[in-house]
Amino acid sequence: MPHTPRSAIPRARRARAALLACVVSGCLIAAGAPNPAVPLGIGDRLFPTLGNPGYDVLSYDLSFTYPGSNSKPLAAVTKIRARATERLESVNLDFAHGTVASVDVNGAPARFTTAGEDLVITPTASLPKGGAMIITVRHTSNPVPEKGREGGWVQTDDGLVMANQADAAHLVFPCNDHPSDKALFTFHVTAPNGYRAVANGLPVGTRTSGNATTWSYRTQHPMATELAQVSIGHTTVLRRSGPHGLPLRDVVPAQDAAQLEPWLAKTPAQIAWMEKKVGPYPFETYGLLVARARTGFELETQTLSLFEKDVFGNSAYPQWYVESIMVHELSHQWFGDSISPRTWSDLWLNEGHATWYEAQYAEETAHRPMEARMKAAYAFSDRWRATGGAPAAPQPPRKGQKIAIFRPSVYDGAALVLYALRQEIGRPAFERLERSWAALHRDGTSTTADFEQLASEVAGRDLSAFFQGWLYGGKTPPMPGHPDWKTNPV
Repeated sequence: MPHTPRSAIPRARRARAALLACVVSGCLIAAGAPNPAVPLGIGDRLFPTLGNPGYDVLSYDLSFTYPGSNSKPLAAVTKIRARATERLESVNLDFAHGTVASVDVNGAPARFTTAGEDLVITPTASLPKGGAMIITVRHTSNPVPEKGREGGWVQTDDGLVMANQADAAHLVFPCNDHPSDKALFTFHVTAPNGYRAVANGLPVGTRTSGNATTWSYRTQHPMATELAQVSIGHTTVLRRSGPHGLPLRDVVPAQDAAQLEPWLAKTPAQIAWMEKKVGPYPFETYGLLVARARTGFELETQTLSLFEKDVFGNSAYPQWYVESIMVHELSHQWFGDSISPRTWSDLWLNEGHATWYEAQYAEETAHRPMEARMKAAYAFSDRWRATGGAPAAPQPPRKGQKIAIFRPSVYDGAALVLYALRQEIGRPAFERLERSWAALHRDGTSTTADFEQLASEVAGRDLSAFFQGWLYGGKTPPMPGHPDWKTNPV
């Protein structure tokens, strides 16, 4: 999640030529699909048109060609392997910030048009339920944000990175842009020699041809679209080993490597600390992507968390605070990445847990008492609920609002729920719950109801009334064990 410092290769010359002509002429994204086409969604309460029904994505193969400028469109190819979960006459993908040159479905040209922020594809023949499909879209990917809308590509001082959470991956590539449909990813990024490209997962090869190099990466675990990451820039990769020989790689601006090294060297011990709390690290690698960019947040992109360079060595941020933010994004690899929210209303499970371990790390390593932080959060909790919604019932995002659904009620407000739960069931049961939760839902998606059920099983009693008040109530319930804690007037 964005944590705010407090408070796709063309396969034929003809396809390349068509795509280039499309970019130069600024042609429309549509190409003769029957009307009416309508935007679809899976009915997420907070993002109703995100995601699409009728299919399950198995993998994405994304190819991007970087032109050497972060203000010009990238030529791209997105190949999606999916399985139809119902008979389909057409297929909707989320895509809203690029130009489409052609679409193939199972090797045959398909018609396409747009509807809202959907790319609506009509294959030559309907797709049977259970049938496999390979959708290939040749398109551009525009790194310049639309006025009043941020997310997707982020321009850095020397290239690009991605920040797709919560609803911005489809500003970069066509996809089923909802965390409930996780898939494997392969990336191929071509850039002029002198640049380095890095993406989620592990490297699977490089190829240099003339003045450009193609870098390829592949994930070993399924991933939500909002967690995709590609970095292109004049960067260097710093490598080290983590617990149990886990390969770690940090991607940093070359000129900043020496300054950042003391911070990056802290990661192995932070991973070991998290493993003691919740079990084995869930992925194939980890590291920090440090960018010279202005985002206003850090982001837990899978296996490669994004950080602003200015977070490190900034005198406004004490060392203990920066280290706790590093642990916040690391915690997300378990909570939010490995275990993804089934709906965006389940976001509190991501952010509450990351905030919880951030605070616990600060308590154990820097003597910043958890109880004091929770008492302060309790005081503000009613106000947060009034302005942003209860932790498991956040208010919908307002159009153009940068923080979207990422409000205090899903950060410290949600961590407060976990504190109350620990008070209610006791520390040993709470710690068993956390380890069981991380293991049971690894590489999957989960809901608030799943967490409530497991908590009740571990506690040996029905906790539904407890969760109803703490997760959905307009007012904050009394804190177990602290009857003296008071909320501020709203």
